[in-house]
Amino acid sequence: MSHGPLPDRDDQANAAARTGLAAAIDRGLAILNSIIIVFAAIALVAACAILSYSVLSRALFKAANYWQDEAAVFLLVGATFMTAAYVQQNRGHIGIEAFVGLLSPLANRIRLWLVDAATFLFCAFFTWKSWTLAHEAYVDGQVSNSMWSPPLAIPYSLMALGMSLLCVQILVQLALPFAGAKRP
Repeated sequence: MSHGPLPDRDDQANAAARTGLAAAIDRGLAILNSIIIVFAAIALVAACAILSYSVLSRALFKAANYWQDEAAVFLLVGATFMTAAYVQQNRGHIGIEAFVGLLSPLANRIRLWLVDAATFLFCAFFTWKSWTLAHEAYVDGQVSNSMWSPPLAIPYSLMALGMSLLCVQILVQLALPFAGAKRP
């Protein structure tokens, strides 16, 4: 098991040297992901502040909290799904490396491409269902069943948008080897 980028992936120097549509999309996603990371970090800090306020206001002032838990959940859902493409871009997911040492470099490249293709298929289905869920929530005017009743289209849209970015990121990573990108 490993944490962080796998050693058999493109390095940043190779990524910067590429040209073509796939490379341009890759660079655009890298910029977008950097911006999203900043907002996700702010969302996480805000969720911590909201939950801390909730605990303190209940403990010290016996104040009711109608919105704090849901607001924190919405922020956490947004931060989680919107940063999925960043994690994929940096190969920051946990990977099991049982076969890496046993397979040849060519077999590893094929294995990685097949895993990315299977991941894309799953994520594409998840994205489609997320957009369907967001659309239904928006059209039907669905709200959460709390006293605050925020629209459910907000977290569902963040989930769908984050999964869409993840699908684009995976597609770019699938296309880059065919566009001349080298993997060590």
